[in-house]
Order: sequence, then structure tokens, then C-alpha cells
Amino acid sequence: QRNFALKPLPNDPLFKLVSDLYEVVPDVLGSIGKIQNPWPNVDAHSGVLLKHFGINEESYYTVLFGVSRAIGVLSNLVWARAYGLPIERPKSLSTEAIKKAVGL
Repeated sequence: QRNFALKPLPNDPLFKLVSDLYEVVPDVLGSIGKIQNPWPNVDAHSGVLLKHFGINEESYYTVLFGVSRAIGVLSNLVWARAYGLPIERPKSLSTEAIKKAVGL
């Protein structure tokens, strides 16, 4: 998203703020030592892009993110069926089983 945003938003103040954070924050978080991957995820620029393209209702941002994730998962399932891959069934664990597994 960052590379996509560089074209239409090079002078946008919100994009500049996110870009500054993108440059500064990883070094700060990395210096703490407890964080394995201090780089922002793909959503670091999504709010700025949505605002730029006219979606100003911030309460919709999470909904759009969820819908896009659902479409991605669904398309993955369609391809899995097309290739004849087995249906994945994640194991279900109770809270007690999880506590036992981590030693609580």
C-alpha cells in the first residue's frame, strides 16, 4: 500500500505523517529488543488511502478491512476446492486445554 500511495499522495499531510512514522517507529521499537518485527503491517496506510479516495466515515474502515479479508479467505477456499485439496478443519481447544498447554 505504501508504494501505491506514493503516486497519488506524495504531498498529502496525513500520508506524510504516516510516512514519517514508517521511518521513525521501527528503529524506536527495534531498540526495545522485545519486538521481533517492528515494521508496520499493510494497514499502516489504508486509512489515509481510504480518506484520499473519499471514504471519510472512519467507522467503515474496520468493516472494509473485514470484508476484504473475508473475500480473500473465500477466494482461497474456492481455489482449494478447484485443486481438490482437502477441507481444513482447525482443532478446537477449550480454555482449560490452552491453560494446561502453556502451564497456567
